Amino acid sequence: MRSSHLLLASLLAAGACSQPLAVNTPTTPPDSPNVAGNSTPAPTSANTVDPVPARVAESDTTARPGWLQRRIQGVLAERKRNPITRILSYQYQGQTVYYQSAPCCDQPSYVFDTRGRVLCQPDGGLTGKGDGKCPNFDKNKTDEKLVWQDPR
Repeated sequence: MRSSHLLLASLLAAGACSQPLAVNTPTTPPDSPNVAGNSTPAPTSANTVDPVPARVAESDTTARPGWLQRRIQGVLAERKRNPITRILSYQYQGQTVYYQSAPCCDQPSYVFDTRGRVLCQPDGGLTGKGDGKCPNFDKNKTDEKLVWQDPR
């Protein structure tokens, strides 16, 4: 420790630094090995959380258009995706729309009108912001209903 002070003093005297430099070293050790203190509570003998099985939401099977049934069959013909595919319906800009979740990662999700035409890709892609055709989708969608999710 003393040698570092001597080195610092000799560098300053030699003009190696144009601005003064202060070195502060803590002189008192922490009270416990964990600097932040004890953050883990003592174990208890009783369970604090009861395990609950995952709840699968009920799907709205009423009046699924033919194009949507074909999309569902297409997803079921492929291998199971992770995360699983979900199709939700919303009210958006005065109309019913269908949102199909992205298969994974940087892939986009899709929003369809009631005829099956793609309106936009609200999220996903390399930027995570979709194609920009409905940037306010998350803020303005209402009346969410689960239409279908992959049961596998």
